[in-house]
Amino acid sequence: MYENIQYTLIDGVATIKLARPDKLNAFNRTMIREITAAVKEAARDEKVRCLVFTGEGRGFCSGQDLADVDKKMDHGEVLREQYRPMMKQIMNLEKPVVAAVNGVAAGAGFSLALACDFRLASEKSSYVNAFIHIGLIPDSGNLYFLQNLVGYSKAAEISILGEKISADRALQLGLVTKVIQSELWDKEVGEFTEYLAKIPTKAVGLIKRNLKQANSLSFEKYLEAEAQGQRIAGLTKDHQEGVQAFIEKRKPVFIGS
Repeated sequence: MYENIQYTLIDGVATIKLARPDKLNAFNRTMIREITAAVKEAARDEKVRCLVFTGEGRGFCSGQDLADVDKKMDHGEVLREQYRPMMKQIMNLEKPVVAAVNGVAAGAGFSLALACDFRLASEKSSYVNAFIHIGLIPDSGNLYFLQNLVGYSKAAEISILGEKISADRALQLGLVTKVIQSELWDKEVGEFTEYLAKIPTKAVGLIKRNLKQANSLSFEKYLEAEAQGQRIAGLTKDHQEGVQAFIEKRKPVFIGS
């Protein structure tokens, strides 16, 4: 189905692997369009309970493929027509999203990692807001996510200085969830994503929704949104199963609905 990505679904975990390894998985028009379509597919498919982004080869994503850029193009229109739909699909997905960052995440590739709920970092991974090196500003929602993670001062430092950040430094800054040794990469990524695919998916989606609303609503309005969300969660089969399992003193088996 896809030319520049690979999409798989195994035991509730959907994986989008960026597949231009000769270009360090740099974005081109086709890849952006395919990612957008694949995320839509994951959103519709009730069998998908966790979505993972990773890269083929030694890179996660090196950002925009500059060979695919027309020097006369309107960069704002490129963002509106290509990157914005992709990032909105990722942001609006009410399922857990993981970036399994296996190598360099630069430019818009860094933005993609930042847009995910969790970032698992290979010890060989690195991160760089490379936009400044070609006279551009961070895009694809980059500063929106980055400032929420590390605050204004560090976001400015990372973006204006444009220095490469190692996996360990990224962990110290709060940019990544966990650093994983190379020999344990497949095992630990698998265990992490399998866990996410077995917890109450609807509750995860509602948590994500409330976290986003907390940034924009007054406290009073947030409490009402919280109450509405809890009402929805309370009607799910997974809530019923969780309560019943607690009463029966057994491990719950959640089905994601």
